[in-house]
Amino acid sequence: MVFLLFFTSRAQEKRDYQIQTIAFYNVENLFDTIDNPETFDDDRTESGKDVWNTEKYDLKIANISKVISEIGADLTKSLPAVIGLCEVENRDVLEDLVNHPNLSKYSYGILHHDSPDERGVDVALIYRRELFQPLDSKARKLVIYESDNPSKRDYTRDQLVVTGLLNKEEIHFIVNHWPSRGGGEARSAYKREKAAFLNKRIIDSLQRLNPDSKIISMGDFNDDPTNKSFKKILNTKENKEGLEPSALFNPMEKMLKSGKGSLAYRDSWNLFDQIFMTANLVSNKDSGFQFYKAGIFNATYLITNAGQFKGYPARTYGYSGYEGGYSDHFPVYIYLIRTTNNP
Repeated sequence: MVFLLFFTSRAQEKRDYQIQTIAFYNVENLFDTIDNPETFDDDRTESGKDVWNTEKYDLKIANISKVISEIGADLTKSLPAVIGLCEVENRDVLEDLVNHPNLSKYSYGILHHDSPDERGVDVALIYRRELFQPLDSKARKLVIYESDNPSKRDYTRDQLVVTGLLNKEEIHFIVNHWPSRGGGEARSAYKREKAAFLNKRIIDSLQRLNPDSKIISMGDFNDDPTNKSFKKILNTKENKEGLEPSALFNPMEKMLKSGKGSLAYRDSWNLFDQIFMTANLVSNKDSGFQFYKAGIFNATYLITNAGQFKGYPARTYGYSGYEGGYSDHFPVYIYLIRTTNNP
């Protein structure tokens, strides 16, 4: 358990704060080496295009576990309490991840449901058992049909909804991996807008059950904070001040506008990886967890240091083939804090 000490404007007054890191990471196709005949995972096998073998897989697990072990640690001096993940193939790879020596002593639990995605990639949540106790977990299916063939369903990732106790305080998490921009941003936008409507319905349903529900939605949304899916459908806000009780606050919007991003494409940065939350997590009350600040974890070793893609995330596979890196996305995170004593 981590505590911070903050001083108020009066020199003799102090408060102790408990702090936890909540993170999200697109781990770029964390596949095992076994062919699943029910999904299109053939490339990530030893006989496939990527020549995906045990040596490469073991390095991938070591790389991702190292990153997770360092997210937010500069402030908390500890590992994240809760981490949302996407582009994981199955529970087996998650077991290998949390059992790697970089993470094993922290006793991470796993919440995972197989999704209908055609490539076999899923979302998941891992959590430190000493800090978070799950109460409920369910997968909400995103049903989409192709615009040019209304009878053909586009099988994509579920949205994982988890309710649990973070240091005995109830918080809801939604883990997302919205449809990609394949076929072009504009042409595929309706799919992400459908995903936003589902996300909004989930949030609304939780708030109908309890208007005071604290909800955090995280994921690779394949949209920026300024896209219609966020600004028109979810109606997210970039400023903490003056939030209505029903509003959703997205700290990533200001980060994007200041030039920050979690992935790069054609010399342009996007911030598809985001964490946003209900207004009651930023209302600055003295009781309960509150949002402190957000960040992008882009340690030097995660950045390509030479060549055409210098400055981009150091990925596992690039345009030239296997690169042995980490992911084509940087992780994102937020800190939650709450007071543990009175002045």
